[in-house]
Amino acid sequence: MFGQDFELVERRSNWGENRVYFSDSHGHVQSLPTSYTDVAAIDPFVEIAAGRSYFRFDDLTQLVMLLERLR
Repeated sequence: MFGQDFELVERRSNWGENRVYFSDSHGHVQSLPTSYTDVAAIDPFVEIAAGRSYFRFDDLTQLVMLLERLR
């Protein structure tokens, strides 16, 4: 589906996940996580990191705390 354009039907949050609903080439309504599309604004961290960092500091800190609890 990369590079294709679809008509946006709706954008909403379902069970804590942002999703977009669109009409496919057969006229059926489909949905995808918003993060899979260019509908949402680019995450500022992702844009600034420009591929140089895969993890946010806060995410790494939470991972360390989780690993310490699991020991």
